[in-house]
Amino acid sequence: MINEVLLFATGLVLFLFGVTKLNTEVQKLFNSIRIREYFKYTIEKPIYGVITGIVSTILFQSSSATSVLVVGMVSAGLISFFHSLGIILGADIGTTLTVQLVVWKFTDISPVIIVLSGILWFSGKGKWKSIGEAMFYFGLIFFGLSVAAHATAPLKNNPIFINFFQETKNPLLGVVVGMLLTAVVQASAIPISILVILAQQGLITIDISLPIVFGANIGTAVTAMLAGLVANRSGKRSALSHLLFKFFGAAICLVILPIFIRILEILSSSVAQQIALGHIMFNLLIVAIFIFLLKPFSRLIERILPGKEETLPIWPVFLDEKHLGKAEDALGCVKKELQRQIVLAQKMFSGSLNLMSDFNQGKRRDILYLELIVDNLQDEISGYLRKIPGGHLSPELSNKFFAFTAMVSDIERIADHSENLVDLAENKHRMKTEFSVIANNELAEIEKLVAENLEDAVSLVEKKDKKKIKAIMEREEEIDLKIKEVTERHQERFFKGICQVAAGPIFLEILLNLERISDHCDNIAEYTEAMEA
Repeated sequence: MINEVLLFATGLVLFLFGVTKLNTEVQKLFNSIRIREYFKYTIEKPIYGVITGIVSTILFQSSSATSVLVVGMVSAGLISFFHSLGIILGADIGTTLTVQLVVWKFTDISPVIIVLSGILWFSGKGKWKSIGEAMFYFGLIFFGLSVAAHATAPLKNNPIFINFFQETKNPLLGVVVGMLLTAVVQASAIPISILVILAQQGLITIDISLPIVFGANIGTAVTAMLAGLVANRSGKRSALSHLLFKFFGAAICLVILPIFIRILEILSSSVAQQIALGHIMFNLLIVAIFIFLLKPFSRLIERILPGKEETLPIWPVFLDEKHLGKAEDALGCVKKELQRQIVLAQKMFSGSLNLMSDFNQGKRRDILYLELIVDNLQDEISGYLRKIPGGHLSPELSNKFFAFTAMVSDIERIADHSENLVDLAENKHRMKTEFSVIANNELAEIEKLVAENLEDAVSLVEKKDKKKIKAIMEREEEIDLKIKEVTERHQERFFKGICQVAAGPIFLEILLNLERISDHCDNIAEYTEAMEA
């Protein structure tokens, strides 16, 4: 019995490892593609959001991963709470594919997938290497379930196991069991796939399985709720909505449980297939009910969790293709988009400084999502500038063209250094590092000067101001001098043992990134000075 338990646990660990690593690989791909191309359709119609959720979950092989991603994006203001609801509904449909593949005995060919994808992973290059790695983890998910299946085979002769399932006929108890199992492993596919495996062994019936399926679907909302704890009000709304979708769906299905079971028995004589179909029908029923009620439902959630929502457009707002024919108008569009870009970079900078003293994973995630927008805007603005005809530009427009081309890169670099500050804040928090009072005061002084430079740089992108140009350049010299002095004093404190050993590298890297941000502000001032008023 011990061997079977260990083998079963090994299968679950392999499954969870595969899901986690596949999730990571897909997120790398997600971060590298144009985020606006992926999510822009969700704001047109709720059904497009449903499709987006289905595709996301098929890629992640986890509805929890999709839900956590959506909660984070809503919290960061990348998509609105209302538009997130369709994605959440779709995510729950996407997760049913894993269970159906188990029914089709996809687990039997998982070793073949692992071998072939492993060869591609280790021998491939570039994109193919990444694809091979992702497919390897995909195969590992089903290999883990295959191992678990072999572990359950002897249980058909175990009277304790058989009696447990024969006596567990209370549907509410089944719902609780499903909720708890999924809350622990944070993936509804595991308990439901295990039910399918048990059914294939002839160990469980549909009337016992179905309430556990309902409970597993409720339990999958726990991960999103945990993400909602560190999210803002809008993120919490999305997490609560996910839970309520599942809860009301389970309540309805329990009421009509005998009818539900009868329909499944008509559709298939196989208990394993009935379980998979029950999982699919449960989530389709939720979509069918709520897709037409999203507006009143969203208003209800907004009453439960009141507060103002701020949404940031994740794609360019002002880059209008119809203005490309006239360079002056096109550059005017670029200027407005640069204003958006630098304001976002400024928001990242101020947020990163707050994390130094009050670290919060939710706020960290929000800042990193903003960095995706800034990067995307750099690509879009640069691409738009390349489309502007440059053959007949006046000297004034030529100056603007080259200034804007340089500015977009400097603004993106400000965002990059702000992201570095976020990572340093996380390291400082994780290592429980504290700076001395003197060091904190020195940092605060430099941070104030850099923040003033960035504030003036934001103003310069909007309107040329000679006084602010001069102020930035003077502060830049002051910042360079102060950083040099502070670095020397810090080294002296470090050698005297006044500062923690771990604090030294973090402190110096913070200074380095602050200096770089100020440098880019100075560059913006120089570009502005070179332009005609």
